[in-house]
This record gives sequence, C-alpha cells and structure tokens, in this order.
Amino acid sequence: MVRHVLVVGAGVAGLSAAAALRSSGVAVTLVEAAARIGGRAHTTMIGDHAFDHGASWLHDAERNPLADMAQAAGEPLIDADRVRTRRVLVDGHPATAADLVARATAWERVERVATAAPDDIAFADAIASLRGDPWTATIEAWEAAQIAAACSRDFSVQDWRINALEGRNLIVPGGIGAFVTRRLGPAGGPVQLSTPVTAIDWRGPIRAETKHGTITADACIVTVATGALRGIRFTPGLPIDAEGLPMGLLTKVALRATGPGRLGLSPDLSVSARIARDETMLSLLAWPNGADHVVAFIGGPPAWELSRAGQPATIDFIRGRLRDWFGSEADVALDDATMTDWGQNPWHRGAYAYARPGHWQDRGRLAAPLGGGRLILAGEAYRTDGLAGTVAGAWLDGRRAAGEVA
Repeated sequence: MVRHVLVVGAGVAGLSAAAALRSSGVAVTLVEAAARIGGRAHTTMIGDHAFDHGASWLHDAERNPLADMAQAAGEPLIDADRVRTRRVLVDGHPATAADLVARATAWERVERVATAAPDDIAFADAIASLRGDPWTATIEAWEAAQIAAACSRDFSVQDWRINALEGRNLIVPGGIGAFVTRRLGPAGGPVQLSTPVTAIDWRGPIRAETKHGTITADACIVTVATGALRGIRFTPGLPIDAEGLPMGLLTKVALRATGPGRLGLSPDLSVSARIARDETMLSLLAWPNGADHVVAFIGGPPAWELSRAGQPATIDFIRGRLRDWFGSEADVALDDATMTDWGQNPWHRGAYAYARPGHWQDRGRLAAPLGGGRLILAGEAYRTDGLAGTVAGAWLDGRRAAGEVA
C-alpha cells in the first residue's frame, strides 16, 4: 500500500497531484527547486497591471478544468477571442482586403496539406510543396515558432495535428500565475521551497537526494519540465530519455508606456507582419486588458539565440522591430522593459515541450509508470489528448499520476 508519496515540483502538475493524493488520505512531501510555487504559471505586476511570464490564457475553455474551477469560484473571466482585434502588416503597411483573403486562403491550404501528410515528418517538410506562396513562411513561423515555440524543421507534424487547440481562450484578469497560487496552492498543501532534487533511486522504496538531505517515500511523482530532467540522476536510468521532447522557447517582453502617444494601437490589438522564409517572426499585443504596456512575443530558434545573447540584446532587437513598424515614435512612447527568462531559468530551461519528428509517441511512453508505479513522470509534456503545453494539460496530468500511484 502506498502511504507516502514524494512529489517533485510545485508547478501546476505537482500541485494537482499533491492535492489529489492528500484528498485520498495519502501523505505527501511536496518539494520545489525554486523559491515560489506555480512553475511556468507565474505572474508579476507592471505598475498596477498583471503580467504573466508563462501561461497567459485558459485555452480550449470548453474542456478546460481550470476554466470550470475559475467560474465556480466566481473569478471574472474574459473571452480573449471576443475582445481581441488583429492588424497584419505587409511590407510595413496595413494589409489590404485582398492581402487578408490571400492570407486566409494560404492558411487553409497549409492546414489541409499538413493534416494530410502521411508520416510523422517535420512540419517544414510536410508543407514544402507550398513554398511558392508568399504567405507560407509567415504561417509556418506562426504555427511552429509562435505557437509550438519550436523550429518547423525540428517539429513533428503529427504532434502539431494532435495539439491543435480549439475552443475559446479565456483571460484571468489578475494573471494565471496569481490564479494558480491563489486557487491551487492551498489544495496542494505545504511545500518545501528552494529544495532541488538532484538524484532519485527508485529500485525499491524511493530515496531522493536534495541539498537538505535524503527524502524516502513509497513512490515518487516527478513533475519538472523535460528540460530539467537531465539535472536529476535516476537510478536506474529512465528507459526512455526526454531528448525527443525538448523544450521550446517563447520569450515575452513587456514595454511600458511612459511617453506620449499610443502608437495608434487600440487595446487588445494583436499586430503581426508577413515575413520571408527564415526571417524572425515577432508579434505584438497592445495594452492587454487595459494595461499600460505592450507585450512582444518571439519564439523558436530566434528566441533561443536572443536568450543566449542576453536580455539587453533581446530588448534591443524588439525595439528595432517596433521602430521599423511605428517609426521613432516607438522609442518615445515605450520605455521600461520586463522580460521573461525561461531559456536561462535552471529549473525549466524552456517554456514548454514539443515533439521532434518520429517522437510524438514519446509523450505517452514517458508517462508510463515505472517500477510498478514507484516512479511516474507527469506534466504538460506527457499529454496525448491535445492539451500538451497548457496549464490544463499540466493539471490533468498531475491528477492522472496521482491516480496511478494511488
């Protein structure tokens, strides 16, 4: 009988697993490497407005348990798809009606061709026949770098097919990270913060090494990001490594309005531009939910390159792109910058996991209980129901792991 479970990681999956186990009467030790809970659901304040460094939306609201939880608790939720408007730039100018029709037609064609691709090949290879369309590179970068946070040449088209989200996207006005801390934290129970696990021996009863000593337990649920798994020495080693599920990177930079002018941008306006192949894609969300800042998004290999170059280089790059779009007024209107650091964060080493070509089944394979259920990996990376990369997926996978241990 399992009487005591060690849960490693107090992000959404770890909090969910700990809450489920505690409610069933199982003793839980919950440890977290960082000095806070929430993992990649993390909110800070920019002035009087919330800024989500990680998860920003409750995706696929119709089947999202956190959306149900928020509504049951009376949390005010905003339908992002209803309030958001979009502006597309072509060669520095607003897209014409004909441009937008061509863009929509190209998007439908990309989705049709990628969906029909016969093998688990790279997304880029699946749509190679469409290279002649001037919109293909933009759509390719959006689906891979902006959405999957991955390189289209290293990203499984089958993984794209499975994880194409549908349904409404909801905003929690105070931030999803704050919501997780407020609603999931108490149920998860006590957490030992600043306690990274460096080694786990699962040959018999669990023995986990931390900087504060050894923790023993009947079973262990590990909810750290796939990029952080290599920081834990498993004995015996995991039968499948996580190299097929690397961490993608989506970096956000919030620039606060400190000067006059609003750059002609209305609240909740999303701005993007048509790009050429291998050109870096940037998207912008202006004054989200009435905030006094704009948020720039950059993902995939360019985000990793800029992350390695450092925050000043990333901010300079984004400022340069905004100057191209809006002229020198952008330098005057926007000043203070807040940037996410997932690429350099040692406890995550990326934003969320994607599958390499030929490895989409690794999500389910890595989730399989080991040692008769003594060791289970859990988190957004292991969902096979289309919710990989989301807080809903993390929450559900924590519950899944808790059920398999119990």
